[in-house]
Amino acid sequence: MEHLVSVEYLPSAEIWELLNLATDLKKEWKSGGNKPVLAGKSLAMVFQKPSLRTRVSFEMGMLHLGGSALYLSPQEIQLGQRESVADVARVLSRYVDGIMARVFDHAHIEELAANASVPVVNGLSDYVHPCQGLSDVFTIYEKKGALKGVTLAYLGDGNNVAHSLMFAGAKVGMEIRLATPAGFEPDEEVVSSAREFSRETGGKVVLDSDPKSAVSGADVIYTDVWASMGQEDEREARLPLFQPYQVNAELVASANRDAVVMHCLPAHRGEEITDEVVDSPQSIVLDQAENRMHLQKAILVSLMAG
Repeated sequence: MEHLVSVEYLPSAEIWELLNLATDLKKEWKSGGNKPVLAGKSLAMVFQKPSLRTRVSFEMGMLHLGGSALYLSPQEIQLGQRESVADVARVLSRYVDGIMARVFDHAHIEELAANASVPVVNGLSDYVHPCQGLSDVFTIYEKKGALKGVTLAYLGDGNNVAHSLMFAGAKVGMEIRLATPAGFEPDEEVVSSAREFSRETGGKVVLDSDPKSAVSGADVIYTDVWASMGQEDEREARLPLFQPYQVNAELVASANRDAVVMHCLPAHRGEEITDEVVDSPQSIVLDQAENRMHLQKAILVSLMAG
């Protein structure tokens, strides 16, 4: 693995290596701290979109591993505007040992990776959110003790998180069910690729418009905001279309009794998920948030150690 652009490019074996490494790093951290395997290493964090979890989890991950992280705000970089993406990649490669970028246009991640001489990690793009997808399957693995045969029902917008969940879930043998309103389905090419990966692992990818059908017998219920960053002007028009996909107590009751509920946060409480559910014993949203840091440590060690 030279870069982490999208989970679709990661072989299943490498995903399992990351999950096992994240398990070891988390245990080590809980037992008193991580070894400084990234001592003297630095990570540039390029942000076009603000974030609580992405910034803090990467910055603290580098700190725990003995390295350092440098935050570069949208105003400082203006990726692709103030100067070309290729030039940003080449210049940063002279200063730091790795680049994490959180962007709008996925092409910017691909261009950074194509021109950087150091590893590039996709911290989010409008197409995929690989760190989220990988850390989510890590969290499910922790809670369920397995991934193959586990059923995840995703309700809401077929967005970048849904895409990465499909890629990651398919590559570890999960059944991924997606229930979305008409016109908000995930990208057709992503669905096709995820189904191809599923055929190799015994997993399954199912599209459904009925939220209750998708949740029936599920082990994991997952939702995300109905209007992602950059789509705020669509929010009011989307609300009535997405209302039937709200994760509430009635819907959760249709899943398996030991089902867990996930949300990548930030949550719009009362919209895609109710307070009653997000604060319930079945909710593992805070474990998800913590595990972003541990899985990303595994990514950083894999890319930057040595």
